[in-house]
Amino acid sequence: MQTPPPFDPEIERALERRRDIVVTSMAREDIPRVRALGGDVASLAPTTHWGFDRVDVVATGGEGKPDVPLVVLAPPHGHGPVPTLVFLHGGGLIAGTAEADLDLLAELAHEVGCAVVSVEYRLAPEEPFPAALDDVMTAFAWLRSGAAPDRLDTERMVLVGISAGGGLAAAVGLALRDSGAPLPAGMLLMCPMLDHRSNSCSAQQMVGLGSWDATANATAWGAYLGDAEPTSHASASLAKDLSGLPPVFIDVGSAETFRDECVDFASRIWADGGQAELHVWPGGAHAFDVLAPWARMSRDARRPRVAWLRRLLERA
Repeated sequence: MQTPPPFDPEIERALERRRDIVVTSMAREDIPRVRALGGDVASLAPTTHWGFDRVDVVATGGEGKPDVPLVVLAPPHGHGPVPTLVFLHGGGLIAGTAEADLDLLAELAHEVGCAVVSVEYRLAPEEPFPAALDDVMTAFAWLRSGAAPDRLDTERMVLVGISAGGGLAAAVGLALRDSGAPLPAGMLLMCPMLDHRSNSCSAQQMVGLGSWDATANATAWGAYLGDAEPTSHASASLAKDLSGLPPVFIDVGSAETFRDECVDFASRIWADGGQAELHVWPGGAHAFDVLAPWARMSRDARRPRVAWLRRLLERA
C-alpha cells in the first residue's frame, strides 16, 4: 500500500469523534446500516433552509417512466424567478434522500440568490442503473417543460451534486449532451464519484482510511451497475470525449479515494477544449465540509463555490 497523504488536523479530529457515522469500508450486507446512518449525518447541521419556502412536488414521468418526487426550496413570494440549483444528494447511489445535505445547498443558494430543487432519485441495488439517471433526466425535462413553480428560472439551471450525486450529475450532463437536449448552465460537482474502477493511486492510498474507501466504492458501484455494462452514462470517467459540456466546477480532498479521478476528469475537460475549475483541498477527507462544517478548511471550501456560481450566472 502506498503512503497516504496526511489529514488536516481539524478534519482528522472530526473523523475520530464521529467514527459512529463515518463509513470507511462497506460490504453488500452493510448497505442497510449505511442507509440508517443518513439521519445521524443530517443531524450535524441545523435544519433552517435559510428562509426559503418549501414545497414538495412531483415531476411527471413519461413513456412508462415513474414520477419523481422533488423538494423545492424557493424564495418567498414577491421575488421574481431566480436561477435554480438542481441538486443530487450523496450516499453512494445506495443510500440518501432528497432531504440529505439540503441545508448545505440552501446556504449556497441563499448566498448566490438561487432556488434549490432536490431530486429523490431511486437507489440501488433495488433499482440499479439506469434508474437514478432516468429519474434525474425526468426531473430535468419536467423543469424545462413549463410545469415548474413560477419562482424558478428554469432557463438558468445548474446541476449540483455531492459524492455519488456529483458523479450522477456528471453522467446526466453527458447524457444530455449526447441526446442533443438542452444543457444546464453549469455543473457543480462536490467530491464526485466518477469512476467505477477504483484503481487510481488515491484509491489505493486510502484503503481502510478516512471516509469511503475503495472497498466501499466497489460495493456501491457493484450494487448500482448490477448486470449492466458500464458506460459513461453510469461511470462518467469512461467518457472518451468530454467536449461540449457546460462549465464545470470540481472540488475534492487530497486525502480521499476520489482525488485522482477528479483531477483526471478536470484535466480531460481542459484537454478537450472545455472549461473547468478544480480545487483540491489539502488534508481533506471525503465530504469533509459535511462532516466538519465548522472547520476552517470547510468554511474556506464553501467560498469558491459561491464565487464560481456568481460568475457563471452573471454570464447565463
